[in-house]
Amino acid sequence: MRYQACWILLGAYRSVDKHKGFVHVRAADAVSCSGFRDPAQDEVKNAEARVLRSRAADRNAGAQTMSLIDDIKCVRARDPAAGSWAEVLLCYPGLHAIIAHRVNHWLWMRGFRLIARIGSQVVRWLTGVEIHPGAVIGQRCFIDHGAGVVIGETAQVGNDVTLYHGVTLGTAVVCHGKRHPSLGDRVFVGAGAKILGAITVHADAIIGGNAVVLQDVPAGATVVGMPARVVRIRSGRTEYESKDLNMHRDNSKENHEVLSELADHRESAL
Repeated sequence: MRYQACWILLGAYRSVDKHKGFVHVRAADAVSCSGFRDPAQDEVKNAEARVLRSRAADRNAGAQTMSLIDDIKCVRARDPAAGSWAEVLLCYPGLHAIIAHRVNHWLWMRGFRLIARIGSQVVRWLTGVEIHPGAVIGQRCFIDHGAGVVIGETAQVGNDVTLYHGVTLGTAVVCHGKRHPSLGDRVFVGAGAKILGAITVHADAIIGGNAVVLQDVPAGATVVGMPARVVRIRSGRTEYESKDLNMHRDNSKENHEVLSELADHRESAL
């Protein structure tokens, strides 16, 4: 009788809704608001929720395992000095920092922010790599040597990115919101480079060592200098020098040639 009364009440609301524009009330909501619940249905829903959570946990565990394997593979692929899997796993501080960051970022995104910050500081003391737990880092990111690398809170790093020691992904101004750079896929950043501000380094770009980047970098571009300027842009199989290079030629031609050879070597390796 109680359930019948609830359904009658629900039908009355729906009939009034047709004439006076009342908001629809779902049957489950009406039963819940009236205080009449079916224990069997609740048990079924709880069981379904447990199954879904279990499946999600299994998927996440599998994804984390595959991510770790990919991280180790990318180190061996990009560093000729890398030996066995055990050597890479035990002796590469950049890899340790990436693995720890995945845990700290998971904690950060779920509200355990103090624990995440403490974890990131411990990793900094152990590896010399400081990655804010709020930073988003893609798959197969390789931090070579690691010493002095700093990645800010709102930085975003794509897949297959390579960072050498002394790289800073920082901010140019003190403000809230997005204030750190975003790196696209397959970006290469040389030692000591500084990329500052909420700018975008597009896919396949190369940042020369000790460059100071303050503006967006086009896809496939190679930039050097302080402040950084474009010296070459690769578009498919074609490449050309930028007008900026022609306007600012100096005595660093040999450095540009060395950087071009480095870019060619990187492309052949990929």
